[in-house]
Amino acid sequence: MTTTDRSTTGTQTSDAEGIAQTARNVADNVGAAAGEVGARIPEVAQSTRDALTEANRLVQGGSDETLKLVGATAIGLAAGLLLGGANRILVILAIVPAAVIGATLVERKDRGTSASTGGRSTSAAR
Repeated sequence: MTTTDRSTTGTQTSDAEGIAQTARNVADNVGAAAGEVGARIPEVAQSTRDALTEANRLVQGGSDETLKLVGATAIGLAAGLLLGGANRILVILAIVPAAVIGATLVERKDRGTSASTGGRSTSAAR
């Protein structure tokens, strides 16, 4: 069995230089991308804040019937995703609107109960 020795000093040096150059290029590209992302963070945060403010305004201004319909749709979507085998994070993101709507409806009900019974529950007022 004959073996050949391919690892000569010149070849090793050029391979090492090539790997080092590639590593430098990758590091430069990652640094440039990180700089671009860092520059856009305030812009993304502001647009997210604006979107959440608008969503909250729409939920607070919607009728109870509309909120119930949208909440049921969100629950149905989340259930379909879960049964369909979707990623759990996607299922959780699909259920968030239903949770927000549910909290709004409970808040409205509690506010209406407190105003009409002087802070007592409706069962205690009867």
